[in-house]
Amino acid sequence: MSIGVGIFLMVVGAVLAFAVRDSWDAVNLQVIGYILLLAGLAGILLSFYITNRRRRVETDAIDPAVEEEYRVVEEHHRDIKE
Repeated sequence: MSIGVGIFLMVVGAVLAFAVRDSWDAVNLQVIGYILLLAGLAGILLSFYITNRRRRVETDAIDPAVEEEYRVVEEHHRDIKE
């Protein structure tokens, strides 16, 4: 859902920055558009970062098959040295 909000902010920001030529004395719509573009981009990047961090599982465990393969290779090297 936050990716959608980021895209929405970027679309509204792009419309305000590039398409709207109206101006008020107190508010510059182009600057607000650029701010919304940056906020949308930051939201999308933050969403990707949080999603990838949540999916990653930190563990020290090694797959038993891989561990057995390393053990066989290490034992083979010890036999050759002796």
